[in-house]
Amino acid sequence: MKLWLVRHAALRIDAGVCYGSLDLPADPPATMAAAQALSLALPQGLALRTSPLQRCEQLSQQLRGLRPDLSSKTDARLKEMDFGAWEGLRWDDIGHAAVQAWTRDFAAHRPGGGESVSDFMARVGLALAQARGDGRHCAWITHAGVIRAASLLAAGQQAVSRADQWPTETVPPGSWKVLRL
Repeated sequence: MKLWLVRHAALRIDAGVCYGSLDLPADPPATMAAAQALSLALPQGLALRTSPLQRCEQLSQQLRGLRPDLSSKTDARLKEMDFGAWEGLRWDDIGHAAVQAWTRDFAAHRPGGGESVSDFMARVGLALAQARGDGRHCAWITHAGVIRAASLLAAGQQAVSRADQWPTETVPPGSWKVLRL
C-alpha cells in the first residue's frame, strides 16, 4: 500500500519562529496551488486523514473542492509536535541553553513543557499502524515533523534517542512524499 505524506502549504509567518502545534493559517494562494497539484497526483477514491490544525484543514477543504471523490477525516494524531511555551517564540529568543537541554535528552525532554519526541513518535506510530492495518492507499495532510516521524517509523526505526538521529531533510510546504508500506 502507499501512504502519501502531504505537508500543508507555506505559512505567512516570519522565519525563525517556533510554531509546531500553534494553530496558524496557511497562505491562501499557496494552499490553492498545492491543492491543484495534489489533485492531479492522487488516485481516485483515496481516503484522506487530516491534522486538525487549520493550515492542514485549509488544504483538505481546497483539495476536496477539486476532488469530491476524496473522503476526509480529521485525525488529532497527525498534529505537529507541541513545543509548549516555546510556541510562537523566535528560536533565538528561546535560548541556546534551553535548546541544549532538549538535545541532551532528546527523546524524553519536553521542550517548552510540551511534548517529548518519544511521545510524539508513539502518537504518529499509532496512526501509521492503523494505516497499515486498513491496508488501503491513503494520504495524510500533515506537518514536516509528522512526515519525518512517519518516515523513520516506516523504515523500522521505532525510537530516536539523539538529536542527530532526527532527519534533517524536509518535504517543502505544499509538497509530498510517498511511502510504500
